[in-house]
Amino acid sequence: MTEKKTDKKDVSAAVDDEHQKRWYVVNTYSGHENRVKENLEKRVESMGIQDSLFRIVVAEEPEIEIKNGKQVEKMHNMFPGYVFVEMKMTDEAWYVVRNTPGVTGFIGSSGGGAKPFPVAPDEMESILRRMGKSDKKVDVNFGIGDRVRILTGPFSGMEGKVSSMNDQTQVANVLTMLFGRETPTDINYTDLEKIND
Repeated sequence: MTEKKTDKKDVSAAVDDEHQKRWYVVNTYSGHENRVKENLEKRVESMGIQDSLFRIVVAEEPEIEIKNGKQVEKMHNMFPGYVFVEMKMTDEAWYVVRNTPGVTGFIGSSGGGAKPFPVAPDEMESILRRMGKSDKKVDVNFGIGDRVRILTGPFSGMEGKVSSMNDQTQVANVLTMLFGRETPTDINYTDLEKIND
């Protein structure tokens, strides 16, 4: 009878995963995202697991709506039915999140007790940046008055002139020509490149 050898790399990778702070996506009942966030925050506090569960985020961004001829700003949920949780994937933290009222499970788990895969750091950074909650600052080679090209989104490929920049949110206001008129559009720094004349 042969003895099955355990690969030391697999064991150490699993242990490393448990001790690394990463972002995960939690599936919730639609419309219950903020309630789940509050429930999770209360459970983290009451169960004393602040060293395993960190930020809990409902991905929202401001949206301007016209009501009765007036502009009203309201928060728009970018990912209905999902909450982002920054955590160390310990057994206890995993159990607490899964058993929070309103949570239906983790995205990226194959089920059967398998732990989920984390969100790619650059994807999470992009979401946090859209919300104005990014810690990372982007170095840019353009400034106010420079001509830039938009790299992604509905205005991809269009060119315009930078009219203002907000280093806090990492967003530039770019004047683009739309239907023969100069139109101001807010674009993330990372979605712009300077046009060298």
